[in-house]
Amino acid sequence: MPASLYARLGGYDAIATFATRLVARAQSDDLLGRFWDNRGTDRKARELQLLIDYLVRQTGGQMHYTGRDMALAHTGMGITQADWSRFVELVSRTAGELGVGATEGGEVMAFLDSLKRDIVEA
Repeated sequence: MPASLYARLGGYDAIATFATRLVARAQSDDLLGRFWDNRGTDRKARELQLLIDYLVRQTGGQMHYTGRDMALAHTGMGITQADWSRFVELVSRTAGELGVGATEGGEVMAFLDSLKRDIVEA
């Protein structure tokens, strides 16, 4: 049986590092940073942990995700195609910097593509 994507990405620590770097990059991005405006430090930390939990679970790790589904979590945020494209760029850059291989990177991008219709509103 082949190893899970979770294992091939490097497990919890690698996914947590990826998510932390990605979110920091998105928060400071000129286009995407607005989604974190007026959120306190605790809320930002909670959202980051939920993202880590979600990614661990979705890639095959043993994590219980307690957050909402992607459609409900993103409803009303006004995420556009331009926002989505920028986010995908940041995911790709962050994964590349962390040495994610082509096969695993392709699986991550396919997974992201499967979420697009639940996240992009306009």
